[in-house]
Amino acid sequence: MKSNIDKLKFPIGKFIAPNTIDNGTITKWIGIIQSFPDLLKKEVQELSEEALQKTYRPNGWSIRQIIHHCADSHMNSLIRFKLALTEDIPVIKPYAEDLWAELIDSKELAINSSINMLEALHYRWVVLLQNMTPSDMARQFRHPDSNELINIKTNIGLYAWHCEHHLAHIKIAKMNKE
Repeated sequence: MKSNIDKLKFPIGKFIAPNTIDNGTITKWIGIIQSFPDLLKKEVQELSEEALQKTYRPNGWSIRQIIHHCADSHMNSLIRFKLALTEDIPVIKPYAEDLWAELIDSKELAINSSINMLEALHYRWVVLLQNMTPSDMARQFRHPDSNELINIKTNIGLYAWHCEHHLAHIKIAKMNKE
């Protein structure tokens, strides 16, 4: 049973950073980040209120919560990128994404607010990413929970994965008969 839940939790697998991240890989990842809002909108634009309550696994988030989570997460990520670009190895502020997903705005608010936010945020984010220098890509931030140093180019990959990861969750939830 655990492996089935793991497949539902991580339908595209967990993010694994490649040993070498070249310009082609970064360009591909930026393209995924750029296309995410449109792909998300296409997946959910015709869903009823009832369909937005479907989950991708038992005790998992609803489609509505996933959409609002993506807005929350990507907003936090853009801030982390900007901190890394403007400060010397900043310690980022983590947030309790599981608790944020239980707040009323994540559980009940119309999805258009977060889709609109994602469209604007990703537009700005992609402009920033496309104009980074190699030295910008090497800049880092520290995650206080793990004390890990994370460089910007690896974080681009993590968020390209995050986009695809949650699109997969939505596709699974849409097929859920419950």
